[in-house]
Amino acid sequence: MTLTDELYESVKEIWDGYYEHPFVKGIGDGSLPIEKFKFYMLQDYLYLYDYAKVFALGVVKSKEPEMIRRFSWFVEDTLGGEMDIHSGYMERLGITDEDVARATMSLPNASYTSYMLSVGFRGDELDILTAILSCAWSYAKIGQELVRKNPESVEHPFYGEWVKGYTSKEYVDMNDEILYLVNMLGQNISKSRVAELKEVFVNCSRYEAMFLNMAWNMEK
Repeated sequence: MTLTDELYESVKEIWDGYYEHPFVKGIGDGSLPIEKFKFYMLQDYLYLYDYAKVFALGVVKSKEPEMIRRFSWFVEDTLGGEMDIHSGYMERLGITDEDVARATMSLPNASYTSYMLSVGFRGDELDILTAILSCAWSYAKIGQELVRKNPESVEHPFYGEWVKGYTSKEYVDMNDEILYLVNMLGQNISKSRVAELKEVFVNCSRYEAMFLNMAWNMEK
């Protein structure tokens, strides 16, 4: 088994719960109330700034020029790629720059990003990528599952753009790059090291479930 295979096995039950979450199912069938999605988009926008900072810690921690370049690309792809999905929606939802400036992170959101940043500050490149991977990979899986269950979800006049974004070649390629790096850096590591990484991965996966609950309940 590769390291990512082992990581996935440790969270499969948690991730299976994502697919049945009312927030995710509401995006898939188009029934999600707009106000819940608006709350989610603003919180996720704030989340992505810290997500980019976690990648930036990889730039700081890396010793090899190639890894520095890779982490730099991840920062740029997050700020200039994934956030483009959010920017378009926020304009359609009437969320202004002033709204973003006034917004504060919900407690579950702030706890999640603080945890990822703490992992990044105390760990190495592999810790950073493992903390990031839970979000990146699970969203790719969610997008794939939505399309599998309802191929027409990509054509929904409002939520279709979200589904397309997380099933796009660009997003899949970015996620595959992270998977590749985790497996490359995780070759021949000790069982105790695998256990440490599993703890990070499970914790971040639990935070992802909390994020969905936060969005569904519009929890501040």
